[in-house]
Amino acid sequence: MHLFLALASAMVLGSADFVGGLATKRASAFVIVLWSNTAGLLTALAFAGALSRGGTSWSEAAWGGLAGLCGSLGAMLLYHALANGVMSLVAPTTAAAAAALPVIAGVLLGDRLTALAVVGVVCALASVLLVSLNGESSAESADRRKALRTLGIALLAGAGFGLFFVFLARTPSDSSLWPLVWARCASLTLLLGLGLARRTPLRLSGRPRQLALLSGALDMGSSVLYLVAVRDGSLAVVGLLASLYPISTVLLARFVLGERIRGIQHAGVLLAVGSVLLLAWS
Repeated sequence: MHLFLALASAMVLGSADFVGGLATKRASAFVIVLWSNTAGLLTALAFAGALSRGGTSWSEAAWGGLAGLCGSLGAMLLYHALANGVMSLVAPTTAAAAAALPVIAGVLLGDRLTALAVVGVVCALASVLLVSLNGESSAESADRRKALRTLGIALLAGAGFGLFFVFLARTPSDSSLWPLVWARCASLTLLLGLGLARRTPLRLSGRPRQLALLSGALDMGSSVLYLVAVRDGSLAVVGLLASLYPISTVLLARFVLGERIRGIQHAGVLLAVGSVLLLAWS
């Protein structure tokens, strides 16, 4: 069951990124992230209030808050890298770092992988790289110093996303969904502080606001699925599968927007399916 929930988390998260991407075409990325985090907080409160038993604890607040801060920092670094760097370098680097970190942390924390599972992990990591390659530009055509700076920012962004998965997994196994509430409280506090410091207009209306709110609700739904999954399975496997989110983003772009999927991305999707089968049989 935890494999199914982890995959569902990835598909929902990819959908949230797709919707958020549509919103950023019409408004500031920072404002979209702030509004989506607001919707995420309200969604987390609804889930925690309806499904949780009892109150919360300091450990939930600490791990959840750390997860939220890392996720927000990762998102801001990602948008900065996409705006100032080479997209074909940023996307796969960020996705690969986000996928690899839970695997590394899981193994260090005691997860044991069979030989078949190791092959599945390698296939899944490769699939994330392949699916994220969009071919819009070439790293070779960019200035070397700029490319290296972009690579560093992309790695940090991916580390932020990966740490979000890792820190959520560290919440008490018998805990409720309140860590997700604390995660959004921390991230929203950070974003509001930055917005006020930069005197950024935070108003949003019309279609962009609707898309931002939908993106935030989907993102939180993905986090709920992940948190339930990681309590039943290993961080290495669940965190990796939850990081396959670029697949649903690419597929939605193909079927909703009519964007062309390159052959290498098709290969990545097939490789991801194969990795899931290997992990299921291991």
